[in-house]
Amino acid sequence: MRDKTQTNSAAPGDRLIRAGAVVFFLGAVATLVTVAPLLLGTKPFPTYMFGLSMLMAVGFLLAGAGVLRSVAAGRRQARGAAPGASR
Repeated sequence: MRDKTQTNSAAPGDRLIRAGAVVFFLGAVATLVTVAPLLLGTKPFPTYMFGLSMLMAVGFLLAGAGVLRSVAAGRRQARGAAPGASR
């Protein structure tokens, strides 16, 4: 029996995972830019630039929330497909 889900359809947590990956990547770039002057011995960036490095954590949390949402949707779908699962 074929799966009814289209291969190009988005699962419930896919957008959160993609957004988390983008935010994480931006945070990683901000971290590299912020740490580079410290390693090169030049004048460091202002303090708020270190705050941009926290985007890595925010992106990680967004992606984690997307994974949890996807898992929850999969469990709901499996519960609904189980025989005798009419609650």
